[in-house]
Amino acid sequence: MDIAPQNLASPVSQSRETRRINLALQGGGTHGAFTWGALERLLDEDWLDFDGMSGTSAGAINAAIFALGLSQGGRAGARDAMEKFWRNLGTTFAMSPMKASPMEKALWGWDLSYSMAWNAFEALTRVASPYQLNPFPMEFNPLRRALENSLDLKHLREDKHAMRLFISATNVRTGKPKVFRREELTVDALLASACLPNVFKAVEIDGEAYWDGGYLGNPALWPLYHERSAADIILVQLNPLYREEIPTTVSDIMNRLNEISFNASLMSEMRAIDFVQRLLEGGRLEQPRYRRIFLHAIEDEPKMSKFKLSTKFNGDWDFLQTLRQYGHAAADHFLTHSSAKLGRDSSLDIQRYL
Repeated sequence: MDIAPQNLASPVSQSRETRRINLALQGGGTHGAFTWGALERLLDEDWLDFDGMSGTSAGAINAAIFALGLSQGGRAGARDAMEKFWRNLGTTFAMSPMKASPMEKALWGWDLSYSMAWNAFEALTRVASPYQLNPFPMEFNPLRRALENSLDLKHLREDKHAMRLFISATNVRTGKPKVFRREELTVDALLASACLPNVFKAVEIDGEAYWDGGYLGNPALWPLYHERSAADIILVQLNPLYREEIPTTVSDIMNRLNEISFNASLMSEMRAIDFVQRLLEGGRLEQPRYRRIFLHAIEDEPKMSKFKLSTKFNGDWDFLQTLRQYGHAAADHFLTHSSAKLGRDSSLDIQRYL
């Protein structure tokens, strides 16, 4: 069932001064469909000019698709490219053994935690590594086919007028972050950014092995403000910062550990930005060497915190459409209540991240 969001742009767009913005996109498996909806809503606003994007894992894939679509066909091209990719992904998941049966879906909704297929997958990843499960050099990854069918990255690399793009991965040997810029972006770089080490073999690029970028930047903010770019950074947040309940099952504990570890680097960057901004406000740092950075967020923590770890692997089309609607509504809320601060002040309460 398709539940494409309706265009709600008119009330926000009236008589708006053009604003250049940067976007920072978190990773979170198929929860990236939330980001899809948020980006669609932002595309409705002609007064928004997209300067750069930083993304990790699912955020990296959304960023690459968005940038390529924008480069090839403007706003309509970006919208169509995201629709095509997520539809292809939904079709791929429809053939997956991880798909919940009709009875399981009726009983537990989007949660796969009680699914026999999910429990078998979880048990397998705890006792055997991807290298033990597949000793052959080649590894089957359905995401690779989806990306190769959706992305002309050669065009994106060669388009000098395309938006700035920064894709984060983690160097396995050094433990340092690696940021792939638009000019060096490949399908392997995107797969590296989304490489969960208990599910996939490390992705090797130019002799170096890489894992998911979320361990060191989910997403990395520093590439967006190191260059003389737009002062506004809008974070599209998928991973909850706060959970009321204490996790008690193995799956819930692992999910919360992943959320904490994948938010840690972001919180560290937020602390650094907050520190510099307070020094600037107090006149203790010189401008233009240091400048104001305005932080904003598109998020819906109450809704997203209800989803468990297994739902990040759920590619059911109805679920993807639900997440898309959530992202669209969250972006609309930001535009309605906080967009007036763009270029003037932060609308994000940084203290929540400290």
